[in-house]
Amino acid sequence: MVASLNEKLESAYQEVLRRNPGEIEFHQAVREVLETLGPVLAKYPEFAEHKIIQRICEPERQIIFRVPWQDDQGQVQINRGFRVEFNSALGPYKGGLRFHPSVYLGIIKFLGFEQVFKNALTGMPIGGGKGGSDFDPKGKSNSEIMRFCQSFMTELYRHLGEYTDVPAGDIGVGGREIGYLFGQYKRITNRYESGILTGKGLDWGGSRVRTEATGYGTIFFVNEMLKARGDGLEGKTCVVSGSGNVAIYAIEKATELGAKVIACSDSNGVIIDQNGLDLDLIKQIKEIERRRISVYAQEKKGATYLESGNIWTIPCQVALPCATQNELHGKDAETLVKNGCIAVAEGANMPTTPEGIRVFQESGIAYGPGKAANAGGVATSALEMQQNASRDSWSFEYTEQRLQDIMINIHRNCHETAAEFGAPGNYVVGANITGFFKVARSMVAMGLI
Repeated sequence: MVASLNEKLESAYQEVLRRNPGEIEFHQAVREVLETLGPVLAKYPEFAEHKIIQRICEPERQIIFRVPWQDDQGQVQINRGFRVEFNSALGPYKGGLRFHPSVYLGIIKFLGFEQVFKNALTGMPIGGGKGGSDFDPKGKSNSEIMRFCQSFMTELYRHLGEYTDVPAGDIGVGGREIGYLFGQYKRITNRYESGILTGKGLDWGGSRVRTEATGYGTIFFVNEMLKARGDGLEGKTCVVSGSGNVAIYAIEKATELGAKVIACSDSNGVIIDQNGLDLDLIKQIKEIERRRISVYAQEKKGATYLESGNIWTIPCQVALPCATQNELHGKDAETLVKNGCIAVAEGANMPTTPEGIRVFQESGIAYGPGKAANAGGVATSALEMQQNASRDSWSFEYTEQRLQDIMINIHRNCHETAAEFGAPGNYVVGANITGFFKVARSMVAMGLI
């Protein structure tokens, strides 16, 4: 059953469908927000008068470009690059670059739209944007990845600037790729501008905790959700989908807070270790050796590997989807609830389908949407921008405390806003309305932008 929209919101949504045909992920992200904004327009009709809904659903700028590069066999390859600069009402565009074969304009626009609200929730002065390419770094040599990144930046550089647009990493874009991208920017411009990319290495302008931030932030958020119910993570059994950067550091912080993480996954299958995952072994396999997660079961006694397995069938109390969009479906949500799950927090962007979200909300479990629960990554990127601007470098402990404070504040704002608008405990409502208010008020204040 799809929630209905009021007349003004339905009209705006139909316009989004008409103007953006075939971009189903973008349609999904827009509708998920619009479904919560009816009470806001009723209470603040000036937002409708200023056409804020229509304006906020239309990117300020969409850039599509060709990325030619040469592989190790000397063959010319062609990929497509994207940068969607969605909304700059709160600050320069901020959002990651995703290198993955699934990338097309609709994916980038959904991510950019989500980023607008997520960035607003952080309380930092950053707008929303997203970018990437359908390039697949898997199986490529370092030289091939370097040549691709150099070609990608040769076009993208003209659109970047610390007061204009500041990308970071996302799926397929880690420290290696950020290094190649920054090196090419420096080479082309003859300027050392640390503030034009975040996620940099610690030796050349990066921030401590940036690698860990999205995973850590997700755990801080889910712990706050549980604390609001008089509970906490300590002693809870968790499963985490994915085994990339976000998943690894969600596992690390959950374990630090006393939880036991028993399963994680990659696109090929799931590993289960009822004794608790060996994080050092996972880091060795994924971060150093760059191998598939199935290797864990070969090297760890008592662990099992389920090829093409579904991680959401494993009984747990806390579920953390940290892989990719629409990975957790309605039936998965029903299984989690049936098996005793009490909390779900999204480390990935929009990993739960609308049907899954409905199951979680109707069951009354604590559900933290990605735009709130995984905002720690971009929050720490903004902290990296602060350090770059002041030519400073903060300690790990200080930066982590700043991150935790931001996530606690996001939780509090979402929790209070949901209650104010008659939906206590509904973090979807709380996150959407809190983020929308900040952006909408700024747009009204600045006139017709």
